[in-house]
Amino acid sequence: MRISTAQMFNQGITSVLDRQSATSKILDQLSSGKKVNTAGDDPVAAVGIDNLNQQNALVDQFVKNIEYATNHLAITESKLGTAEKLVGSSRELVIRAVNGGLADSERQMIADELRGTLDELLSVANTKDESGNYMFSGNETGTQAFAFDATGNIVYSGDNGVRQSVVASGVTIGTNIPGDSAFMNAPSGMGDYSANYLATQAGDFKVESAKITNPAVHVEQTYTFTMVGADLEIRDATNTLVQTEVNFDSSNPIVYNGLEVKLDGMPAAGDSFSISPAANVSIFDTINEAITLLESPNKINTPQGMAELAQVLNNIDSGVNQISIERGVAGNNLKSLESHNMTHVEEKVVNSSALSMLEDLDYASAITEYEKQQLALNAVSNVFSKVGSVSLFDYI
Repeated sequence: MRISTAQMFNQGITSVLDRQSATSKILDQLSSGKKVNTAGDDPVAAVGIDNLNQQNALVDQFVKNIEYATNHLAITESKLGTAEKLVGSSRELVIRAVNGGLADSERQMIADELRGTLDELLSVANTKDESGNYMFSGNETGTQAFAFDATGNIVYSGDNGVRQSVVASGVTIGTNIPGDSAFMNAPSGMGDYSANYLATQAGDFKVESAKITNPAVHVEQTYTFTMVGADLEIRDATNTLVQTEVNFDSSNPIVYNGLEVKLDGMPAAGDSFSISPAANVSIFDTINEAITLLESPNKINTPQGMAELAQVLNNIDSGVNQISIERGVAGNNLKSLESHNMTHVEEKVVNSSALSMLEDLDYASAITEYEKQQLALNAVSNVFSKVGSVSLFDYI
């Protein structure tokens, strides 16, 4: 078999280039610290590495969402805690003002203090986040949540939207508490209605509760109760007689039209009061009512004033409880976020460990291989240089 000079030359060049390529590949691995730098290095491992990198990128995004949600909810929970204390202090002020020994000027001082508490509560409800968005406006983050209207009442301009943050695959958690839920929608202290008393009230009584017991037959409207002698007449909004409680006994509840009304105390003959639908009450309106009551010195110690005061205190208690409930929602969401964050941390550790097994370089083995390839390259180069320089003329 004849071997041409060109064949010998090409074979030698190919051997040198193969060794150089192998050496270069190991140098790339040593430089990057990875044994798989391209899909061609190990196609199966490359697919696994790509999948793990995608999973880690998704986990990183979940963690970022959790960090934002945690910061936002932590501020929300703190502000609701402040609001809870403010409303609690307002209750103490109202109770202090009931002291019959106080002068009108002293009650006015308490009313002024209550007004300051109301302003502080309003400031809390209009808290902004680090981006300048209103935290308690629901989805209307660019709109101030609460403000006084032309009649002096505080109105809510946000909505009831709860902004969701994706914290895991298929899992979302609310990152805010709508202002109406926390401050405007406390259950009425009486149930489903509120009471309206008259200045002519002579009997020492108040409405303890007014609750719908049978929605199927109940007709929601304003009802007026009047003591006519020993009987209690109930009339609807059209002044139509609905029911008469003959020889009325206040220890028994009044049941009519799917509604149950309980009185604490006994109306005097000629006393009249009404109840109006009010399933929810605003804590702002409740504190405003307390201020108005304290600034009416001729009313506060009357039967009417005492009955209204009892209703105010019940509604304040309900307002505190409602804020506490929404604060609990924020706290529970924070716990859920912490749990998901721990899960992601563990998932990242597992993924990173698997990723290390697939792509991290064993430096000791790589250096040994590099030295072997260098030795082989030097040997091939020496052989090629000697064979390539041999000529027939050297032997003639």
